[in-house]
Amino acid sequence: MTPVLSLNNLKAGYGQTEILHDLSIYVQPNEIVAIIGPNGAGKSTAMKSVLGLLNITEGTVELNGEDITNTPAAKVVQLGISYVPQTNNVFVNLTVQENLEMGAWTRPHGIPERLEEMFALFPDLREKRNQAAGSLSGGQRQMVAMAKALMVDAKILLLDEPTAGLSPKYRGEIFGTIQKIKATGVPILIVEQNAKQALGVSDRGYVLVDGANRFTGTGAELIADREIARMFLGGGH
Repeated sequence: MTPVLSLNNLKAGYGQTEILHDLSIYVQPNEIVAIIGPNGAGKSTAMKSVLGLLNITEGTVELNGEDITNTPAAKVVQLGISYVPQTNNVFVNLTVQENLEMGAWTRPHGIPERLEEMFALFPDLREKRNQAAGSLSGGQRQMVAMAKALMVDAKILLLDEPTAGLSPKYRGEIFGTIQKIKATGVPILIVEQNAKQALGVSDRGYVLVDGANRFTGTGAELIADREIARMFLGGGH
């Protein structure tokens, strides 16, 4: 089976500084894959390499077997890779519905129907559709960002720290929503500090240390691994 997304032996960084060293990650159809690891390990950098936001010096990024290495970000989105950055991911002065409509910029038609699908997937947002996104709680704003990213026909959804700074209640809701998104047929690659919860909803995970793969396995295997638990899962309860 061809992975939806694969990063193959990547070396990449900013300017002359190499951050990723021979990194390989893949996401199969209908999978949630988590990238965890300490701060500065290169987790968000790995995601940005997919979006053409840094310089890849070796290796390839492939979408459904097609080489998209160093493709500009706007084109990557048009190819079907939806990305939710950690911060500044909604238009705070626009309403919830206007945010979702902005997310549909590459969709030629069917926007009202897609809005209905998003309100079904994110029921909290339906009653707040006419509120400014900036007036919402952090968790609700994150829901808007995810719904906005899914307004197009996403081949894969990339989430960068979706639960950062959220209360435990909203963390749980976000992870629940991620599982609902997977059930609609969209695979997900997630970078997450709340490692234990992320691995709990993930089919597979990668542990990055210093820009390289340190461990990989199913979510359950990584949670059960004593060394990983000691090093990375202490704060994830």
